[in-house]
Amino acid sequence: MATKQPAGAAPILVLHKVVEILDCFSVEEPEPTLQQLIQKTGLPSSTCQRLVQNMVREGFLDRDGDRYRIGIGLVRWATPGTVGLDVVRLVRPILQQLRDETGETACFYIRDGAFRTVVAVAETRHVVMRPFRVGQVMPIHAGAPGKIFLAYDPEAWEALRDAPLTKFAPATPDSLETLEAQAAVARDQGYYAAFGERHEDVGSISAPVFDHSGRLAGVLGLGFPTQRVGPDDVPRLGPVVAQAAAAASTALGQAP
Repeated sequence: MATKQPAGAAPILVLHKVVEILDCFSVEEPEPTLQQLIQKTGLPSSTCQRLVQNMVREGFLDRDGDRYRIGIGLVRWATPGTVGLDVVRLVRPILQQLRDETGETACFYIRDGAFRTVVAVAETRHVVMRPFRVGQVMPIHAGAPGKIFLAYDPEAWEALRDAPLTKFAPATPDSLETLEAQAAVARDQGYYAAFGERHEDVGSISAPVFDHSGRLAGVLGLGFPTQRVGPDDVPRLGPVVAQAAAAASTALGQAP
């Protein structure tokens, strides 16, 4: 007759193995392969593969070809503890108002090293759209939100100097000199618009949000398909985004 395991013993062992797998992910190596996970954890191949498959199914990991990254579900669960429930709660209605006013998806980003993460979103109601999800992680050198981080957060430059400037599309900036010029434009305008830097058919317009101490708290902006919004729309939408960001700054306690 088989001996029954003590209650809770197996789940604790499984959780330890899950933690070992999650510890393999870092900003420096965000997308390891299954073989790399097996090598780093030292787990048997079959065990590691089974756990990884289950973690994908439950949203702990996402799979892209033969590579894995931290899943949207896991980042979403961690978001309240990362940025604070109050920030998301205060910014969300402003995002919804910006979405209703412009018709486009409105997002709020925070920075982690050389990456930016969506922590709140109000999705467009248009049928044609580019998905932006809470927990979505993107590099700061591509897209309008990153130019705002570089314009107002000196630590963003320190993180970027050691990061690869991956070329996602023909318009992706691939030099620090280009990024410095773009950040200067963002400071002068109080907002920034970018087209086709991360995906050729996606554009964004962003502006800074400051907290009660005057420090950059995050970046608020619009994301949209370029077939609906183009450079000619920036003079109209840029000030609207900047005004929404100013309202978010006020909500976070920035003095007038």
